[in-house]
Amino acid sequence: QVQLVESGGGSVQAGGSLRLSCAASVYTYRRYCMGWFRQAPGQEREIVASIDSDGSTTYADAVKGRFTISQDNAKNTLYLQMNSLKPEDTAMYYCAAGPRVIGGSCWGVGFGIWGQGTQVTVSS
Repeated sequence: QVQLVESGGGSVQAGGSLRLSCAASVYTYRRYCMGWFRQAPGQEREIVASIDSDGSTTYADAVKGRFTISQDNAKNTLYLQMNSLKPEDTAMYYCAAGPRVIGGSCWGVGFGIWGQGTQVTVSS
């Protein structure tokens, strides 16, 4: 089973940028749906972005135009580039893998494999 390890979190001021990385233990391209989730204190975990096997991406409305999900298949690494960060982006961010979807979006799949999370804190 794939194992996921996130890195790249930290503390930034509003308007700043961070890039999160998620290293997978196995080759994930065209084998798994991949996504980023976040969970703020006292709130439920929510999906932020997903990437399909054909490279198509989907984003939550709250991050559209500011975040970009991508993957480097040669490195088995998933990324989340976060620009124009806002205090409300403060959360623990998790990388996740789910069952492969052929010919459809990964947005609604049941992601069941999780990394340990990396904290992002945005100050105003």
